[in-house]
Amino acid sequence: MKKEIVVLDADKEHCLELCAMLADWNYKATPLHSIQNLEIHIQESTCQAVIVDLDTVSIDNRITRELTKKNPMVHFFCMSKERFHPEIKEAISDHFFACLAKPIDPDELAYWLRSICEDETENKNHPSK
Repeated sequence: MKKEIVVLDADKEHCLELCAMLADWNYKATPLHSIQNLEIHIQESTCQAVIVDLDTVSIDNRITRELTKKNPMVHFFCMSKERFHPEIKEAISDHFFACLAKPIDPDELAYWLRSICEDETENKNHPSK
């Protein structure tokens, strides 16, 4: 089984659907529904990525900046039906690895998850990075 992917989504049904898709791809998918739970969980786990639903979870630039600085080995993704989120412009441009449109395109998500796995493998094989 691959490393853990956390799905942070206050819509429990949608969260479980995305976790089921990730589990089908042999990821350990963990559903979470609040920022507070995420902060605790990241400290206690070895998660590789976090997917945040911007439509259901209230997150701002400061929280995102703190999470990414405390957890530099975790890749943060966001997903949303909306095309623009001017209130978190900094977070999207500086702290999220990728932004995904909802509904999630499985091929696009699979591509991004493969890319972070390949990046980690490459960094382990090249200590100078």
